Amino acid sequence: MKLTFLPHTLYFKRPFKIAHGVRSSTPIVIIQIEHEGTIGYGEASMPPYLGESHETVLAFLSKANNVIDKFQNPFDLESVLHEVDSIAPGNTAAKASIDIALHDLIGKLENKSCWKGFNGDKSKTPFTTYTLGIDEPEGMKQKIAEGEEYRYFKVKLNGENDKQNIETIRSVTNKPIAIDVNQGWKDKQFALEMIEWLSDKNVLFIEQPLPKENWDDAHWLFERSPLPIFADESIQRFPDIEKMKDCFHGINIKLMKCTGLFEANKMIKRARELNLKLLIGCMSETSCAISAAAQLSPLVDFADLDGALLIKNDLFEGVKFKNGKIELNEMPGIGFVQKV
Repeated sequence: MKLTFLPHTLYFKRPFKIAHGVRSSTPIVIIQIEHEGTIGYGEASMPPYLGESHETVLAFLSKANNVIDKFQNPFDLESVLHEVDSIAPGNTAAKASIDIALHDLIGKLENKSCWKGFNGDKSKTPFTTYTLGIDEPEGMKQKIAEGEEYRYFKVKLNGENDKQNIETIRSVTNKPIAIDVNQGWKDKQFALEMIEWLSDKNVLFIEQPLPKENWDDAHWLFERSPLPIFADESIQRFPDIEKMKDCFHGINIKLMKCTGLFEANKMIKRARELNLKLLIGCMSETSCAISAAAQLSPLVDFADLDGALLIKNDLFEGVKFKNGKIELNEMPGIGFVQKV
């Protein structure tokens, strides 16, 4: 097998606020793994807060090239991924790009969609949320209008003007909303009061209300919350799941954090054993990585896979949405093609 890779930058349709300023772009790397004339594509998306960059991903992939070159059979998937994972700790987005490319390659060699390999039922895909970033009231209303076709919205809150933002949304729509706090509520009592206030606002769940290291506070809130609480920053890879059952009602699985589809599928199975609800999420990604995550969507309860909808320069065409519902196709592999 042969590995090649290319750094790229995605630009957002609308810049959005983050804790330390405004983001208008995100770095990614697109990779290819070729075997006997068939090519599988993968993607690494690296939001700065996760510590990866073009430089770190390219350096890791250069090392991984030796591993990929050593294996002649892409169907040795678990062995390849184990050896790639052992190159260095971290680097989860870089590892995910290899995982996605190998799954795409294997699916093409088998002439089978990856969702079939995961024993999925494409009629059971969830609806994706459509993200409403933190904004002034008129800006939020405009975003709601842009996402009119979507059944569910995701709302970013940060402890500042949260009630005003929710009231703005509720002044124009009563669609169900998922709340993503991104660790923005620092105090457990404040978090509980906010969740109680939100409990009659048609809210699906609250994602990562407290700082990820506050396990005692997470357990306290879990026992009292009238709404389901999902872990995001508190969970990354498979070994993290065991902590979740007494602190969260569900988990958000992202390929870029857990190293890809292989480990994500393991996490889904274990989470089900622990009676945890499941959300499949994303970073700012092209339709390559979004379509990859969508292959697992029939196995989860919720999806937040609007990443490619929010960028200007998608390099691929892949998974589609009908009124927000994920529509998996029958294409072999991950189910996307390069744009001409």
